[in-house]
Amino acid sequence: MPLIKPFCALKPAVDLQSLVVTRPLENYSTGQARLIASENRCTFLHLINPELDNPYLRGTREELVYKKISENLEGFLEHQFLIKQDKPAIYIYRVKHNDLVQTGIWTLTHIKDYLEGRIKKHESTVERRERLLADYLQQTGLDANPVLITYHPDQIIDSITDKYTGLKADLDFTFADGTTHQVWAVTDNPDLNDLVTAFCDIPFVYIADGHHRAASMAKMGLHKQALNKERHTGTEGYNYFTSVYMNTREVKILEFNRLVRDLGDLEPQLLIGLLKQSFLVQESPDVVKPNQLHKIGMYFDEKWYVLEPKKEIYDENDPVNALDVSILQNHILAPILNIKDPRTDARITFEGGRTAISELQLKVDNGLYALAFTLFPVSIDQVIAVADVNGVMPPKSTWVEPKFLVGLLTNYFN
Repeated sequence: MPLIKPFCALKPAVDLQSLVVTRPLENYSTGQARLIASENRCTFLHLINPELDNPYLRGTREELVYKKISENLEGFLEHQFLIKQDKPAIYIYRVKHNDLVQTGIWTLTHIKDYLEGRIKKHESTVERRERLLADYLQQTGLDANPVLITYHPDQIIDSITDKYTGLKADLDFTFADGTTHQVWAVTDNPDLNDLVTAFCDIPFVYIADGHHRAASMAKMGLHKQALNKERHTGTEGYNYFTSVYMNTREVKILEFNRLVRDLGDLEPQLLIGLLKQSFLVQESPDVVKPNQLHKIGMYFDEKWYVLEPKKEIYDENDPVNALDVSILQNHILAPILNIKDPRTDARITFEGGRTAISELQLKVDNGLYALAFTLFPVSIDQVIAVADVNGVMPPKSTWVEPKFLVGLLTNYFN
């Protein structure tokens, strides 16, 4: 029963949409981000890291960096790069990429639902990342990158979505990567009330992507509550985080493949024999892009193989250990290749489903890596099953689409 509410978003000016909106900072190298910032005074990157403008800023982030972000935000509002909407709204958001069209509800969600487990998760978070993002949120009040949450389809939500997407969009532009983004503002009170009620009637929803953002917003909100203990009501802006709800039909999950740099101490001629202890191993004349669960592709020594785990090595009723990524980790990477912790081991690299398998094969052929493993994508049902038992997926189990741009709709909770 997530508690959602409308908000007055900061939206880029119509003629500046493609200049203001950006990918998240971590998607760029420092050099790329600095070049973009130097050439584009409208980019939202100036509201993320002003050190891109002036690498010689000195002092604590509170004293200088966050002060500079505040100054930059004033400039963005004064020059109307960003415009605050007059009416609170819940927004219908649609993104199109090639043949994939995804539609969802962009709104605010109360942190209480996350803290009390009504918003379920399937990943662990790293404290340091939580703390850094929570600090940014507290100091700037800018929540510009939403958490992607999924839920089972609901007829009322679908009908309201269909009603608005049949109209002319309030925001409609194509980003540099070819993705098209459309937004419709729902300001009509009956429709707003129906959306709020419909979400309240859903017992549980699930984080599909954005675990660190949700955790950071909750951490920041709790800190703000403690600071304002005498006046805290639970309705303040810091109690809510931006969320895009897409039902399970809309969320797209791609595979996360693996590249392994070397075999460690293992002699190459022993690899296939060790694999046969736990897998049915079959050489393939073709590139292996698995088309079903429990089929794992491996490229090694200029040959492709299909690895099918023997049924006795995993429990189909265990939502975590039955995942192909878990089978790969528990029965190949850890015991055979001695990669115990894929989060920290520099010998393993993860490639999201957007990377062509031919590129993985080329990296092995060129000697950059010794092995490539290809996987069938985790399903949304598997994600939900793991979350329902409070399980944790191995790192880099899912590449979830869409990946949100920053600055499209921003909640400023000053």
